[in-house]
Amino acid sequence: MAQAPFRPFDDALDQDAALTMLREAVAGADDGELFLERRRSEVLGFDDGRLKTSTYDASEGFGLRAVRGETAGYAHSTTIDEHSLKRAVSTARLAVGGGGGTLADGPTGTNVKLYSDVDPLEETGFAVKVDVLREIDAYARDLDPRVVQVSANLAATYQEVFILRPDGSLLSDIRPMARLNVSVILEQNGERQGGNAGAGGRHGLSGLISPDHWKPAIREAVRIADVNLGAEAAPAGVLDVVLGPGWPGILLHEAVGHGLEGDFNRKGTSAFAGLMGQQVAAKGVTVLDDGTIPDRRGSLTIDDEGTPSGKNTLIEDGVLVGYMQDRQNARLMGVAPTGNGRRESFAHIPMPRMTNTYMLAGQDDPASLVADLKDGIYAVGFGGGQVDITSGKFVFSCTEAYRVKGGKIGTPVKGATLIGDGATALKHIRGIGNDLQLDPGIGNCGKAGQWVPVGVGQPSLMIGGLTVGGASA
Repeated sequence: MAQAPFRPFDDALDQDAALTMLREAVAGADDGELFLERRRSEVLGFDDGRLKTSTYDASEGFGLRAVRGETAGYAHSTTIDEHSLKRAVSTARLAVGGGGGTLADGPTGTNVKLYSDVDPLEETGFAVKVDVLREIDAYARDLDPRVVQVSANLAATYQEVFILRPDGSLLSDIRPMARLNVSVILEQNGERQGGNAGAGGRHGLSGLISPDHWKPAIREAVRIADVNLGAEAAPAGVLDVVLGPGWPGILLHEAVGHGLEGDFNRKGTSAFAGLMGQQVAAKGVTVLDDGTIPDRRGSLTIDDEGTPSGKNTLIEDGVLVGYMQDRQNARLMGVAPTGNGRRESFAHIPMPRMTNTYMLAGQDDPASLVADLKDGIYAVGFGGGQVDITSGKFVFSCTEAYRVKGGKIGTPVKGATLIGDGATALKHIRGIGNDLQLDPGIGNCGKAGQWVPVGVGQPSLMIGGLTVGGASA
């Protein structure tokens, strides 16, 4: 049975009383809001031929914030009632002190809706989901006799949000999310290698659990594992690298995107701090953060402060032209918020975060980029990585990569890591493909202990002189 809609001001709080308490909390402050949320999530994991995990989680609560200058007072509770809200007011007001602030104007509303209200938890019955996972397992094992392990994961979330502003405006958003991930392990001559594939977005599960979707995903996972079974140890040294389109944009997200968030630049801790209006990348490089793409994993109709998300240009033709901003950092930097104020849940304070971050396509034929690679690496897939925000230095591991010599794609390589720093890598881009792709919808981003869903994307890129960590020089 479908759960009743979340109506905190009908069932738990009187809206006028809540507004009075919110105004008390932000009296003399620069900004603040009351954020209310209910979230339900379900994850099914199928492994070793059986349903291994099945979890369901439900939570609701509020977060009350009062902001004065660089200080924010924040209180949250899993109990939504007037008593809890009154206690939260006294905590939030600690940030206001003697006051003296001028309350900022609230965000402008929007009639745009970037995704449906479908509830992916209720859209498909539990037994049907389990049957699909069982079919995925059987299909993968029948596809290739070398398959020794299959894992499949279905995840669905339904988030309902209300944001009450001190001016009395009430903003709301319903945010569905669904994802399917599959992975396989192949064994051949005593060697084992794995491959993964997945997809998701702000929509229901029905498209993901269709055989027309999951059969190609399984074939892709098997293909990647098969490639790595035949791989040689990666070389080590300074090499030119061509990155494939789509998911390799995770390198752009980590190595560059975080450095373009407003808080790091206001505090001077980003490698891009103080460089507004300057050439920070090769000509032709244009990077956007766009939360307005329908149904994408990182998209938001409104951010977690109530600001409509935007299509924000960060780097244009190599020149730094913008940062991603929440309301607090935008005010302190004297610019407009960009719809990038995000929080993991009601228990977390908002901060500037990416949505869908990608590089626009160029004019180059992707095949010509590889053909121009005299001695280097063609990196198609990436796994985990680490980045230092202050310096922009990164280390990323490749999950699918090939050695290229004389413009010819050769043997696949394993164990390759790409090492560099974002600011230098941007300037060393020598070619930009005409094949922009967005990732399939599987990304999560961590910052200050908070995780939010994001999207990435890019065209094929040639980057000169990256350090490749591998087995030998």
